[in-house]
Amino acid sequence: MFSSKAFLFTIFAAISVAVASPVKPGTDASVTVEVCTGSANPPNGCVNVPAVSDSCVNLTGGLSFLNKEISNAVIPGGFICTFFEDFGCLGIGTGNGGTDQEVVLTQGTWDFFNVPGLAGPTDFNDLTSSFSCSPL
Repeated sequence: MFSSKAFLFTIFAAISVAVASPVKPGTDASVTVEVCTGSANPPNGCVNVPAVSDSCVNLTGGLSFLNKEISNAVIPGGFICTFFEDFGCLGIGTGNGGTDQEVVLTQGTWDFFNVPGLAGPTDFNDLTSSFSCSPL
């Protein structure tokens, strides 16, 4: 005969496995990106900016104080974010001076004085006017 204790244990184990299973972010996922006008660690001038997947976040209006002022960012796991020098999340690779006009960053804490650019490591400090994030 099947005991009630064994039944409850089986149900509890099944629920625990279902709850603990990692979920990949959906294509319409939203994320909060921490951007800082100072350092990220320790936090100085940092704010959390919500970003909806594949939508452009322009640093205008209530975010205008961040325009051309971002020095650090914290990108959450499972996401990739592109930071653009211009509004509208428009980038054309490198500008006239050969400098990157966009940088693509994955999970981690990034110091914009030295980030991976399209042409190699680049100084993107105080250049960001917009950004966009997507799940990996």
